[in-house]
Amino acid sequence: MTMQNQIHELAKTLPPPRKQNTACDACRTRKVKCNRFPGQDKCQHCLSKNYPCTSVFRHFVQQATSEKKRSSAISRRPRQLSSAGSTPTSPTPLKYASPPEKAPVLTSPHITNGLHLPLMVRYGFYPPITLSTPTREVLSFVFAPPDNPNPIDKVAFSPGRPKSPYEAWGELASKLEDDNFRAEFALDLVEVFFQIVHTRLPLLNPAQFRNRLQLQGNSTDDKPLHPALVATVLAWGTKFSEHPLLVADRRRPGGQSLIAKTLIDRARDLAEALKVHRIPSPDHVVISLLIEPLQSQTPDDPNGYHGFWLTAATRHLLDLNINHKSVMATILDPESRGTMIFAWWMACICDAYGSAYYRRKPILDDDDYDIDFYVVDSVSAEMMDTHSQTPSPREQLEFLGYYRAAHSLARTVRQMSRQLWKPVTESDGIPYDNLVAFTTALVEWRDEYLSMVGVPTNFEGTWDFVSAVSSCASDATYHVIWIILFNALDDFGVKETNGATHEQIDAAKRKIADEALHGALRIAGLAGVLTSNGYLRLDPAVMHVSCIQAGTLLARLGRPEVSNCIAGLDQYSHSYEEAGDQANEMRRSFTHARKGVIELNHMSSVTPRPVASPSAMVVDDHDIIGTNGTSNGFSSPESYLYGR
Repeated sequence: MTMQNQIHELAKTLPPPRKQNTACDACRTRKVKCNRFPGQDKCQHCLSKNYPCTSVFRHFVQQATSEKKRSSAISRRPRQLSSAGSTPTSPTPLKYASPPEKAPVLTSPHITNGLHLPLMVRYGFYPPITLSTPTREVLSFVFAPPDNPNPIDKVAFSPGRPKSPYEAWGELASKLEDDNFRAEFALDLVEVFFQIVHTRLPLLNPAQFRNRLQLQGNSTDDKPLHPALVATVLAWGTKFSEHPLLVADRRRPGGQSLIAKTLIDRARDLAEALKVHRIPSPDHVVISLLIEPLQSQTPDDPNGYHGFWLTAATRHLLDLNINHKSVMATILDPESRGTMIFAWWMACICDAYGSAYYRRKPILDDDDYDIDFYVVDSVSAEMMDTHSQTPSPREQLEFLGYYRAAHSLARTVRQMSRQLWKPVTESDGIPYDNLVAFTTALVEWRDEYLSMVGVPTNFEGTWDFVSAVSSCASDATYHVIWIILFNALDDFGVKETNGATHEQIDAAKRKIADEALHGALRIAGLAGVLTSNGYLRLDPAVMHVSCIQAGTLLARLGRPEVSNCIAGLDQYSHSYEEAGDQANEMRRSFTHARKGVIELNHMSSVTPRPVASPSAMVVDDHDIIGTNGTSNGFSSPESYLYGR
């Protein structure tokens, strides 16, 4: 086939050129390119965002354009000349193909001229949400009725009662039609955020946030809060709140809240519409860092974790020069300076850990910043949270040495990721020298920091929520790195070199296998303790990845201790829907392993195999921690926590 014929055949497969004014409503609102391939009902943008792909606005534009063209053509049309034998005809009234309609005016956020518009289209044109929009108007968007609710999810109403547009959100959701109730509901969600999420992600000042919320009639001259920040905080609150409205909404198979899922999508949509990911500012840094863990933590989820918002926050921090000590010294307000420094260390640490969890290269490197470790500035009296007399979460975490230890481990993990996730490593294997370097660095970190920031050896002491979850998270984060190294070694193997003997390579592999198994058992023990106290129901995904990695390894090895991780993921599923599917996958993997099916590659020879046991071939909720705090069928969770 000639080159000309090849080009001709290729041209046949290309989509036809699009004409002007053919964008759907959602793409027109966001001012993005609208690509709809032949035979598809939705464009690529609406398909990826799960939006209804409508063209209501285009209908109005095309109708107005066609009417204008017809009127213009009529006015320019020359008067008809009478032909021979005929008499001049009198002008007839102009007839339209359809009755003339006035230009669309969106007087209601729900219905326009009898046509239902997607939510983002409605609020893209009227009313516009800007950075100066009062919070009460933002709530009208955040708590607007759902678009195109699934009939299966609808809740039956009593006979004779008019249906509410909020029907899909449960029997109490119709209360959201009232402006005062929306304000009260929002205040409840804000308090839940500061009680639970803020303890792990202390990026906001509680007193300052409450003062600027302006929902209790205490109007101030302060600028309204960023609409995307308000939407993000409220979305976090719906994950963990036990408000009667949310309790009623969770009365469905799986116990998931449709309100929470909708508010997460709307927080992300609003952040995109206000260009949070594009324009560097302190508010946009905070919003991006709060949205990232709000989403699904499954790498394969198209609407979940892809590092997009974390990358946006990191880029903003670099653009604001927060990575330079000289610039940080110019921020005079201690609260603003403390927030930006904390945001930097959070982005720096999460970038490193995320690179290991999701097998990608980190964005930052050691020479990208020169600021010191995070040091808490004294908080002024007017900025103190009057709702709590305890030290702020930042002060508690810094006192525990969390930041210094986390940054030290992040540097090691960053170096690992740069060496492991390369095409040459995947094809040739991991160099033996790198394995030795990684193992040595992890052992040194354990000797220096684990006893300081990990789980204490004495469980009899009094733990508060911050101390308990922070210690367990630091402990689990360290041990999950061994599991990640084990998985990489199992997938890639060791690069064949002349410098190391087979005995040395086997010894290094056995060391990593032993540490990975110990780490998985320890994480299972931590998950058991936190699950028995109900803490994972209130955890903003801090232990989520650790439970997944540890549980997957234990399930592959047929270890019954996997039930602790399964229990933890089941508890996580109240807030993160995908956790339930991950728990079910672990059950299936465990069942296969107990039948003798071990799916290992390069680490198969150094990993202990389980003994098939018909009585332990199914892991369910009855195999998990008993009411007395001990597990059924194997040792108590605490027994896995010590031994190194």
